[in-house]
Amino acid sequence: MDNKKKTEKNTNPIFGDGENKPKAPKFNVYWVYILIIAGIIFLQFFYSGKNAVTTSWQEVRNQMLDKNEIKKLIVIRNQGKVEVYLKEENLEKYKDRLGSGINSVPKSGPHFIFTIGSIETFDNQLKEAQANKKEEEKLYPEYVERPNYFAEILTWILPLLIIIGLWVFMFRRMSRGGGPGGSGNIFSVGKSKAQLFDKESNTKVDFKDVAGLEEAKVEVMEIVEFLKNPKKYTDLGGKIPKGALLVGPPGTGKTLLAKAVAGEANVPFFSMSGSDFVEMFVGVGASRVRDLFRQAKEKAPCIVFIDEIDAIGRARGKNANFSGNDERENTLNQLLTEMDGFGSNQGVIIIAATNRADILDRALLRAGRFDRQIHVELPDYKERLEIFKVHLRPIKLNTDFDISFLAKQTPGFSGADIANVCNEAALIAARKSKQSVEKQDFLDAIDRIIGGLEKKNKIISKEEKRTIAYHEAGHATVSWLLEHANPLVKVSIIPRGRTLGAAWYLPEERQITTTEQLFDEMCATLGGRAAEEVVFNKISTGALNDLERVTKQAYAMIAYFGMGDKVRNLSYYDSSGQSEYTFSKPYSEKTSEQIDKEVKELIDRAYDNAKRILTENSNGHTQLAELLLEREVIFSEDLENIFGPRKTLSREQELVKELDEESHKTDSKPEIQ
Repeated sequence: MDNKKKTEKNTNPIFGDGENKPKAPKFNVYWVYILIIAGIIFLQFFYSGKNAVTTSWQEVRNQMLDKNEIKKLIVIRNQGKVEVYLKEENLEKYKDRLGSGINSVPKSGPHFIFTIGSIETFDNQLKEAQANKKEEEKLYPEYVERPNYFAEILTWILPLLIIIGLWVFMFRRMSRGGGPGGSGNIFSVGKSKAQLFDKESNTKVDFKDVAGLEEAKVEVMEIVEFLKNPKKYTDLGGKIPKGALLVGPPGTGKTLLAKAVAGEANVPFFSMSGSDFVEMFVGVGASRVRDLFRQAKEKAPCIVFIDEIDAIGRARGKNANFSGNDERENTLNQLLTEMDGFGSNQGVIIIAATNRADILDRALLRAGRFDRQIHVELPDYKERLEIFKVHLRPIKLNTDFDISFLAKQTPGFSGADIANVCNEAALIAARKSKQSVEKQDFLDAIDRIIGGLEKKNKIISKEEKRTIAYHEAGHATVSWLLEHANPLVKVSIIPRGRTLGAAWYLPEERQITTTEQLFDEMCATLGGRAAEEVVFNKISTGALNDLERVTKQAYAMIAYFGMGDKVRNLSYYDSSGQSEYTFSKPYSEKTSEQIDKEVKELIDRAYDNAKRILTENSNGHTQLAELLLEREVIFSEDLENIFGPRKTLSREQELVKELDEESHKTDSKPEIQ
């Protein structure tokens, strides 16, 4: 019995149950239009009968008119045609031409139709044809005007239809190109363009993909934990933070950290760029801010991430373009109101990222809005090691590859730079048709990123090459003999990018720098220009980059760090960035002269010191330059053989030696590509 009922239930074509229930077809209004048009066509062709048969004046005159078969003639003036109506008793004679049944010409007529040249000519021809007829047998045509209503309607409806069609087409295209959420429609231009990520979204980035940034991850993860388990914090009287601002140099992983938050959080995550609020229409930015927070409140608790917030968060009244448009300020005002205004904003946390925190508005950074500023700095040695481990996962390496070597080789590199090094090394290894990526490939990748691509076909004369060799040897000699200068890794006179030669140093990772360290670095930088003057008794334009760096560093020492003798313990550095768009200096003309004078004296002293070192060690400098001309690339080991061990800290010396040994294990000279 149960099986029978079950069978009946499943086989019922109308009242199906469960999965077997048939789905009703969706109604579409276009089907109604199609049926109406099809009905009109059907009635037109099948029920309206056959149109009048086309004939000629000769046939009408010779057959119909002479035999008195015509009942009447109607001349249509505006069409230049004449309709022929036959007498009813003569219809049988033209049965073959007039048709029969549904497809026949109507008995009431017109039965035939022909075209005339002009009405006057037709009247003369008709009079001539009826000249011999009696008066009662003569036909006098009727003259009528028959306007073509369809053509007239079409003349003013067709342009209107074309305009409406173009309008619909453009609006659909705009709506289609608007991205997620349908924000491309012109009527929804004030809607938020934020992308929504939740637990159902396929977000592939989590905290395991974010190497380093341990302190930043702790801060951000605490916000995520608060949203997941708020009772743990509220029981002790704590309140959820309103916002967190990620601040740091470009490429340090601020956006990646926000992506990891989206992957880790079990709450809705709205992602939006600061530039998405900016639009050509007035008031759109503020409208999008309102719509973003409206959506966020509906999904609360949730996280809202605004990347590059400085696009709308710049300090009010200090517009870089000096324009009168305050649309950006209106957007910022609305954002300030939504973050900590009169209305409640419970459960919505704002995370923003920027590398220009100094230009943000003070009201945006006050407590109650962005409660926390999380600084994401350049990674140190340990963090670089972790970042390399993440980016080396998909790369096929040698079995004995030492990742710590790469972390030591890349001080000052950001996470984005490290990712670029790994990718570039894989491309170099593939270009050389290797089965795995080796250490030399990474060294070549680092050289290419820092110095640029090697110029194999660059034509350099022997005299120019000699000048370049002595210039670079001057850098190497001075830096090796100065205690506080950065330790040298290698020197090359192979052209790269826009440079004709380069010296690679390994700067010490330190938090503060002394006057002696800065002075020795300036001496090493000026060693190239000093070598040209000492050896050739003339100078060249090759020291442009060196002079630029030394000048900036000298001005920083005097005007920013207060290291001058006369302008001492004074700093004219503006960390707020508010003087960026002012035309006046923060010091007097007399002070400016003192700064210029001290900078000149400092650079002259460093230059004289570099010349002294090169003069006292001229034999070693010449030997090093000739070796560089011969081999094109030399390493710290060669300098140690010529000048002896360097007077430097044991830790630095150990690190340089280790890097030098690792470089020579793979290849003593990079291949010129």
